[in-house]
Amino acid sequence: MKKGIKIFKIISSLEAISFIVLLCIAMPLKYIWDMPQLVKVVGMAHGVLFILYIAFAIYAWRVLHWSIKKLFIAIICSVVPFGPFYVERNYL
Repeated sequence: MKKGIKIFKIISSLEAISFIVLLCIAMPLKYIWDMPQLVKVVGMAHGVLFILYIAFAIYAWRVLHWSIKKLFIAIICSVVPFGPFYVERNYL
């Protein structure tokens, strides 16, 4: 049980960081300086981490006996910059 939650914490941090890098570095490079290469790499990594985040949020819901409200908040936080940090700090 604890190993899965520890992995979720790591995935949560990586997902938040990848989203911030995508929004603050890769997207400006693509649209301001016409350099789309980083969006492809960071976007793919963020997509994989996003799917893992959702899967581990469901895992945490079952293992930690979260309410549906907590699961919903964790999923909503996955699409908000810095949101996974909130989930990690307050629910894990």
